Amino acid sequence: IVDGAAALVLAAEGAPAAEGREVLGTVNGWHVVGVDPSIMGIGPAPAIRGLLDAHHLSISDISIFEINEAFSAQYLAVEKDLGLDRDKCNVNGGAVALGHPLGMTGTRLILTAIHELRRRGGGLGMASACIGGGQGIAVLVEA
Repeated sequence: IVDGAAALVLAAEGAPAAEGREVLGTVNGWHVVGVDPSIMGIGPAPAIRGLLDAHHLSISDISIFEINEAFSAQYLAVEKDLGLDRDKCNVNGGAVALGHPLGMTGTRLILTAIHELRRRGGGLGMASACIGGGQGIAVLVEA
């Protein structure tokens, strides 16, 4: 757990262009699930599955995954559960390396995914985290 701050501006489609602003990426959807609090760390797995199902996508349609590493073993359990390709996950380091600033981790996950997608020429990305108390959240982004 570390300190951090971030800001993110969300706007209606078309509004940034009307103001002469560049759009870095889009949020295409999100999904929140509840899980048994004793295994809250697995929350990203069902959240990601639910979001993929809602958008008729598969794991292979996603170019980049940013999954918060609340703990090393927690991330590994999610990776195994979903059958993720490690070369597509947390490609610039995860929270174990970068830190986990609680108040801005979600923003960091989303922006890291969008910036990496832009660097690679675009595509779909997934940002996800477990939530203490027994939840998981996933956000589908595009750049």
